[in-house]
Amino acid sequence: MTDAESSTGDEGVLSAEVDSRRQLWTTAMKPVVETPRWWWPAVLGLGAVVVLGLVAWAVQLADGLGAAGYNDGAFWSVYEADLVTFIGVSYGGAVVSAILRLTKARWRAPLTRIAEATALVTLPIGMLFIIPHLGSPTRVWELVWPPYWNLSSPILWDFFAVSTYLLATVVFFYLPLVPDLPVGAALLEHQHDRRAAFTRGLYRLLGSRWSGKAPQRRLLEGAIGLLAIMVIPLAVSVHSVLSFAFASSSRAGYSETIFPVYFVVAALYSGVALVIVTAAAARRLFGLKAYIHTKHFVRLGFILVAFGAAYLYLTFTEYLVDGYSNTSDLAAWVHQVLVGRYWIPFWFYFVAGGVLPLALMAWRRTRSVTGVVAGSSLVLVAMWVKRLVIVVPPATEPLVQRTLGPAGLSGGAWGTYHFTWVPIAITLAATAAIPLLLLVVFRFVPILPIDEMEQLVLEAEDVTTAARRAVPGLEPSNRPGAAGEPLFLPSTSTATASPPSGFLPAAPPPGAEGPPIGPLFNQMTVADPSDLDPNGPSRGTR
Repeated sequence: MTDAESSTGDEGVLSAEVDSRRQLWTTAMKPVVETPRWWWPAVLGLGAVVVLGLVAWAVQLADGLGAAGYNDGAFWSVYEADLVTFIGVSYGGAVVSAILRLTKARWRAPLTRIAEATALVTLPIGMLFIIPHLGSPTRVWELVWPPYWNLSSPILWDFFAVSTYLLATVVFFYLPLVPDLPVGAALLEHQHDRRAAFTRGLYRLLGSRWSGKAPQRRLLEGAIGLLAIMVIPLAVSVHSVLSFAFASSSRAGYSETIFPVYFVVAALYSGVALVIVTAAAARRLFGLKAYIHTKHFVRLGFILVAFGAAYLYLTFTEYLVDGYSNTSDLAAWVHQVLVGRYWIPFWFYFVAGGVLPLALMAWRRTRSVTGVVAGSSLVLVAMWVKRLVIVVPPATEPLVQRTLGPAGLSGGAWGTYHFTWVPIAITLAATAAIPLLLLVVFRFVPILPIDEMEQLVLEAEDVTTAARRAVPGLEPSNRPGAAGEPLFLPSTSTATASPPSGFLPAAPPPGAEGPPIGPLFNQMTVADPSDLDPNGPSRGTR
């Protein structure tokens, strides 16, 4: 089935082909239970890239930052761009999940675990790039030991903000996972290898107190909602404080009052793009097409377009105001970026990271999984290049003040930064570490939020029941489970609800009494007509 066909055929909250909870459990736990053929080659290949980066880091420690191309005329460059980029993409995963939870978007469920895991693995990678700011790894101690704190340094406050955000991200990933852990432990009961035994023990340790009762569920949902509210201002503070390292300087191109907003919007823009690419990869590698549909990518694409348009506007504002001022240093910087030595990376960003993604979403024919993923991939590459454009030109601009010459130079000789293999290897290692860590994470946790998706089915059936009661002559449809109770009461520390045989519990025979395990998702009525077609309203139920 093509993307165009699937855009009209698979647009329920869950696909009609997902005919039972058993298939949901199987799909969610498949990365935990099974090892695909490609898993070990992928892990070894990505691990080799990470090891190469560590070797390059060791060379840099021995030879100094000169091995990375840094010099007196270019004191900041690729590592600062990496710091902003990797922390920024982590922002998107957490905030997108938080916003979708707060707005109660029904289509969010298959994406939340992937988005939160993406935020969880990218933020520590980005934090590592704080070290080059300090000049030596041994100075990291000065960030955590109060006697050495320099409270006037934006780097210190950036470390505080990022550390707090990391703690919030870990908790935000863990809380929605709690209801799935006893389910996963029960499903692993008949797996006897060491990894399954370790995973089962970990599930019971972290989720043993969960029983699924209504008061416990209300408490958990309240905690997740409160944390979702907190994550958004925390993430805003991270990138606002990160921008202070630039904006608090006196250099043209850095001393910009627009930088806090500029950095936050850039983080959201690139972060949403990474969520889209990660969701597409997970959809293909782990067989999630029945759950992650074209509509998910199209709606994330619309969010991407909104942030992209805002970022283009802020870019236009920055260069317009600085160029209009026509002071020698600002005019020289704008000249070098737009038409001087840095024009190629700037216009590459503008076209590949700004115009093309918007054009792909504007044209209905490319508004598909392939089109949205292609646009998001362009955004990820182009936004890293744009961070280089932000970092390098002001760092290489001479501080000698003279009137603006015909070549756009403000006096003195501009510095030059040249890439060496060391920063390239380290940047590629950090990039490879993202999918590597995601593969490891999803070897130990369900890739889909089982409980959250089942609760959405219950909510939809409650809407259907209320609608039928409102129409005379129609009887409410029976649904599994009592009102407000989960479809599956997981095991506790004292009693284990394990499957009778095999990996999953068997479905009861037709006509059997009690809550069936069988078809649930294909009984659901879509309460929101927009869930059916992302390109326009549609009517009907399924």
